[in-house]
Amino acid sequence: MSVRNTIKAQIVAHLNKATFPIASPEALIGAFPNGADTTCTAGDLVVTAGQAGTLLNENHFPFNSAEEVGETIVELAGL
Repeated sequence: MSVRNTIKAQIVAHLNKATFPIASPEALIGAFPNGADTTCTAGDLVVTAGQAGTLLNENHFPFNSAEEVGETIVELAGL
């Protein structure tokens, strides 16, 4: 599996219990099981939810699914 797909799959898995829609960056970080410290890894790449959240701004919200969150983050990260 590619780095992109691995990170996206982990984001989606971490948000499997989240309630959507998510309307703000704060609510998104709060939806991750360990908040900003939730970690996704692929090979040598390690990304926390807090780091990924810095790629987002208010215009990206609301998110309607974990899949949408994962796709947006990997796209903005250039993965």
